[in-house]
Amino acid sequence: MKKISLILVFALVVSMLAGCAASGTEGDAPQDDRDPSAGGNVNTPSGGTDSGEDAAQIVLSPDGVSLNGEPLGEDPASPAYVARDIVYYMSGQGAGYGEGSEDDAHSEDEARSHLVLHISAPGTYVISGEFPRGQIAVDLGEDARSDPNAVVSLELRGVNIACSVAPAIIFYNVYECGPESGGGQTVDTSKAGANILISDGTENSVSGSYVSKILDPDTGEKLHKYDGAVYSRMSMNVSGSDGVLNISAGNEGLDSELHLTINGGVINIDSANDGINTNADGVSVTTVNGGELNIAVNSEGQEGDGIDSNGYIVINGGTVRAFARAGSPDSGLDSDLGTYINGGTVIATGDMPQDPAGGGQEWRMLSFQDRVEGGALYSLRSGSVDLMDLEVPNAFRSLLISTPTLKDLKELALYLRDVLVGSSPSPGPVEIEGPITTEPFNPPPDATLPVEPPPPLVTK
Repeated sequence: MKKISLILVFALVVSMLAGCAASGTEGDAPQDDRDPSAGGNVNTPSGGTDSGEDAAQIVLSPDGVSLNGEPLGEDPASPAYVARDIVYYMSGQGAGYGEGSEDDAHSEDEARSHLVLHISAPGTYVISGEFPRGQIAVDLGEDARSDPNAVVSLELRGVNIACSVAPAIIFYNVYECGPESGGGQTVDTSKAGANILISDGTENSVSGSYVSKILDPDTGEKLHKYDGAVYSRMSMNVSGSDGVLNISAGNEGLDSELHLTINGGVINIDSANDGINTNADGVSVTTVNGGELNIAVNSEGQEGDGIDSNGYIVINGGTVRAFARAGSPDSGLDSDLGTYINGGTVIATGDMPQDPAGGGQEWRMLSFQDRVEGGALYSLRSGSVDLMDLEVPNAFRSLLISTPTLKDLKELALYLRDVLVGSSPSPGPVEIEGPITTEPFNPPPDATLPVEPPPPLVTK
């Protein structure tokens, strides 16, 4: 699995840019029919992560798992237990088994080398330690979907989890706060049953695979299909402050079958397909209220958007950097019903431009006839003033920019090694035809900007 390595060097200028369905066979686990359910979150505080004294303390290790200092057993009647019963796509099956190929399949030996931590009771679980061949699976039962008390929060406090045959973290059955149809672009997921908390001051790494679609042998209907390294069948929240979550994905990165809300934390996603995917057609809402979200789709897959919602994308705050795969018809932000930018700093690239549908914040879209070089350091300038430096990991034909103070700027120009690549004289989209110009940077002598010059650039 490719290690997380976002080639992002963004120097944000503070003075100018501040501003609420599924595949796999198992080792020995029964294959039940977990049907998928067919939206951003209203503003909820990002805050820190204080789990309190009542939270269960789980420590992972290559040899087993402990709960509050005691080794976990294999009794499925316990609130938490371990087993070698991971759901995965099994190799060597016939044509009626599923829709995956042998490239998506795994041997029984590989699957059974993974230990699954099962959580079957509501509550907050503080998790730390190493799980080099493991999975965390949350399942509160089929009735959990309609039970507002069926809420699980996983607080990641310095974990390293790797799973080569399936998602590394998966929520099967918890409370669904909805709405599950026709909710519009604003939904409240604050009571969602699936929650990931990134503990303050910690770095957490999750490397996961996926499960291609497996069919029920009796009905031919979908039995399992889980595309993301971190996956939830219900609406999910991800929250934090300065804690870091690195997600390395063999397919998609962070997925929900309904709504996904990011309230805070530093989230870095390196994926072979969509960095984030919410997949209920015409319903799902992906919302960013705060935090720092860095997404780079690598070249290991054939396609991949930065963020892909089958409904809406709503950005209310935080920083979003989303770089789609180069060479495929994908976007940094791809939404079926529209992207709405109300705040925050947004930088998104891809080969297919998709203009935002609305929101309260100005944006600019530069679209190029020729593909622009990836893996290079660019600078955004207005007149003679540098706004930000950015290193875009993937080549692109479109660049979306939105910041809280964009409305105060005149012309916005993109430079590569002091050579003008393209410029936007006003809000909205601009098409740049022909080969990239080699005009040297030579701003007019009267160029001014209605803000103070920025501080020295700081790289990450």
